[in-house]
Amino acid sequence: MAKIKIVTDSSVQLTPAEIEKYNITIVPLTVEINGENFIDGETITREELVEELKRGNKPKTSQPPVGLFVDTFDRLGEDGSEIIAITLSDVLSGTYQTAVSAAEMSKSRVTVINSKSTDRGEAFQVLAAARDAEAGKSIEEIKKHCEDILERTTVDVLVDDLDNILSGGRLGKMASMLTKLINLKVVVRLREDKLDIAKKGRSRKVFFKYCDELKKLHEDNPIQELSLSNVACDEDYLERVKDAVLPENSKDAKYIARLTSPIIMTHTGLNAIGVITLAEKKEPEEFR
Repeated sequence: MAKIKIVTDSSVQLTPAEIEKYNITIVPLTVEINGENFIDGETITREELVEELKRGNKPKTSQPPVGLFVDTFDRLGEDGSEIIAITLSDVLSGTYQTAVSAAEMSKSRVTVINSKSTDRGEAFQVLAAARDAEAGKSIEEIKKHCEDILERTTVDVLVDDLDNILSGGRLGKMASMLTKLINLKVVVRLREDKLDIAKKGRSRKVFFKYCDELKKLHEDNPIQELSLSNVACDEDYLERVKDAVLPENSKDAKYIARLTSPIIMTHTGLNAIGVITLAEKKEPEEFR
């Protein structure tokens, strides 16, 4: 059986140790700031993007060019390896379709998976695929495993300031009209086919109320992993959110809280938190 190599995009939330351990290849997206382009993770860091946001800049993002994917796939497949490319949701970016086009052009054998997620939600699938490949699982087995993980994953974003997400056009027109009327805090849920405003209010109390609802929903479905990917939030705030989300049966859940990627920061703005969970059992249909 041919070796399987894993490719993903730079919106993913992976630790340096995870990337090194599983030899995961990251294809970077691009951030534009005041007319200048920066390569995510190469010519701009997460910390540097935070500083740009603090200066009041509103970056824009763009997906990788198809040629970059083609070159990556061709290089990784030179030794006869097969490639699995797992991308962020097509709701958020055209990266998935670009990767599909590149797979058709590549000389290598490439399977592209739309994670229908991003950040740590995408990473759950990337890491599962990498472990499965290491264990000798087939492409079809890996695809089914990724589908299972998607069904057990939720991605909610606690958006403290709406300017970035509205200027990026990621919410519908009606949502934009409503939210511009008053200074709102909103919880945005990433579903398989759209972004929804799950809850809104005038203070952070709405965030903790929503987190408490998540906790109750998981009282009979333990959370295995929790990520609080964020945009320069202080430790006290993150700990309060963590405590608000995790039910008693999930206190031993694997937990990380890291700066999210420049790609995600660009759309969520400062002080946003991505509350990303992987549960033991399939999430209710309305979650996806």
